[in-house]
Amino acid sequence: MKEKIFIGCDIGTSSTKTVAVDINGKVLAQAVKSYGIIQKHHNWAEQDAAVWFEAAAETIQAVVKKIDEKAVEAICISALYGGTGVMCDASMESIRPSIIWMDRRAEEESRWIRKNVGEDRIFEISGNGIDSYFGFTKLLWVKNHEPENWKKIRFILPVHSYILYKLTGKVTVDYCSAGNVGGIFDYRLREWSEEMCTELGIPYEALPKEFHAPGEIIGTLNAEYQEKLGFNHEVKICAGTVDCIASMISATIVRNGDNAAVLGTSLNWGFLHDRLPDNPSLVSMPYGFDSKKLSYTYGGASTAGALPRWFVKSFFGNEDASNYELLEKEIAENQIGAGSNGIIVLPYFMGERTPIWDENATGLIFGLTLSHTRAHIYRAVLESVAYSLLHIMEAMTGDEDDVRKDKINKIILVGGGSKSELWKSIFADVTGLPVYTPVNPVEAPLGDAFMAAMGTENIKETSVIEEWVKMNPPVNPVIENNVVYKKYFEMYKQLYMDLKDTMGRHSRF
Repeated sequence: MKEKIFIGCDIGTSSTKTVAVDINGKVLAQAVKSYGIIQKHHNWAEQDAAVWFEAAAETIQAVVKKIDEKAVEAICISALYGGTGVMCDASMESIRPSIIWMDRRAEEESRWIRKNVGEDRIFEISGNGIDSYFGFTKLLWVKNHEPENWKKIRFILPVHSYILYKLTGKVTVDYCSAGNVGGIFDYRLREWSEEMCTELGIPYEALPKEFHAPGEIIGTLNAEYQEKLGFNHEVKICAGTVDCIASMISATIVRNGDNAAVLGTSLNWGFLHDRLPDNPSLVSMPYGFDSKKLSYTYGGASTAGALPRWFVKSFFGNEDASNYELLEKEIAENQIGAGSNGIIVLPYFMGERTPIWDENATGLIFGLTLSHTRAHIYRAVLESVAYSLLHIMEAMTGDEDDVRKDKINKIILVGGGSKSELWKSIFADVTGLPVYTPVNPVEAPLGDAFMAAMGTENIKETSVIEEWVKMNPPVNPVIENNVVYKKYFEMYKQLYMDLKDTMGRHSRF
C-alpha cells in the first residue's frame, strides 16, 4: 500500500513549526524557524508578512527533504491571530507590518465604537465584544493614524490566507479566522457583514469572499513553489485556519463540550458548543469541524509562556534551557511550595484580555521581602499564569466551585509550557483538577496535518485524532496545596480590583 504523508505548518507568534506525519499520525519529520516581534512602543506588537512567509517556506522545504515527497497528499497551514491581518495593495504586496493579536494600541478606536455603534449591536452581529484585541479595532487604528497606508489597501487577508495566496494564487478565508476578526463578521450568517463594514468604514470589497472550512482543499501548489519547496508532483492545499483551532484539534477537542488550554506565548482556554455566543466578555469563532454549526468559545490571557521567558532573559541574559532547569532545581532544593512564601504576581505585562479586558492593567510582583530569592519570584510567575487560567475558567463556567465539580473534571494542556513538570503540578494544584498532556507535544502543526488528512478524505471521522494523540498519565492535584492556593487566588483577584484605578492613572503618565 502506498505511503501517504500529510504536512502541517503552524505560523506562530515566536516561531513557525512544520511537521510531516503518516496516516497513523506518526511524526516523520519536523522543522522550526524562530523570529521576533516588532515593538516600537509599550503595548505595541507587529510582525512582517515576509518573515512569516520565509519561515513557512523554509520549514516546509526542510521537512520535504527528509521524506518521500511523492507520498505527500496535502499541506494545511495555520497561523497566529494576525489582528489586522496582512493589508495588501493592488499587487498583493504587504503595505505595512501586521498589527498582531497582543497589540493594545486601538483603545481610542474601541471607545469610539462603543459610543457610536454600541456593544450590544456589535455583539448581536458578531457574537463578540469590543476590545483592542480584535482585528476590526486595529484596522480602524490604521485608518485613523496612517491615512496614506489606508488608501493603498485593496485586500485584507488573515495571515495564513496571505501565505496560501502566495502558494496557490487563491484568495480565500476560513470561517474560524473570519469570526476571530470580530465586529465585521456576521456570526449567524457566517459571512462578512457589509452593513458593519459600511458603518465602521472598513472596505468590504477588500475582504476575501470565498469561505471554506479549514480542512477543505482550495487548490494545488503553484509551479513556482512546487519547485522551490522540493516537490515533483501536484500537492493539494487546504484552506487552513487560526492557530488556536489547530491546537484544539491536536488536543483531541472535537466533540460538543470538549475543552482544553493552550499554553503558548499567551494562554487560551476554551470549549466547543453548538449555540450562538452568549457572553460578550469571551471570544467566539466557528470551529474547524462543522464550521457552520459548532463554535469554539474561549478566554485568553495576553501573556503566559512569555512571562517565564521574560524572567529568564531579563535576569540571566539569555533563554538557554539550562537556566529554566536551574530555577526549577533551586525551587526544589529550597522547598519553595505553594504560594511562593507570600509572593503574588499579576501577569498583566501586556494589559489583559479575559476576564478583566483592561489595556491599562500592568504586571505586579507583590509581597517581596529580603528573604525571597529569584527562585521564589520565578515560582510566583508560574503560579500567576495558573491563577489566570482559573480566573478564565471561573468567568466562563460560573464560580470557582463549578470549575471543580460537575462542569469541568479535567484539563487538557497543550503548548510549549506543558513540558514543565513543575508548571503542570502548579496548574493541577491551583485548579484542583487533573492535568493531561499529549505524549508527543507537536500541537498545532499536528492539528493541521490531521485536517489535511481529513480534507483529502483519507480520514473520515474526527474521533481518529484520539488515535493520533496519546495522553500522558495525569498530574493530579495535591489537596493541601489546593487549599493554600484558594486563599492566594482570592487575594490575586482582590489585588487587581484594589489597583485597577491606580493602573489607569499610571497609564496616563
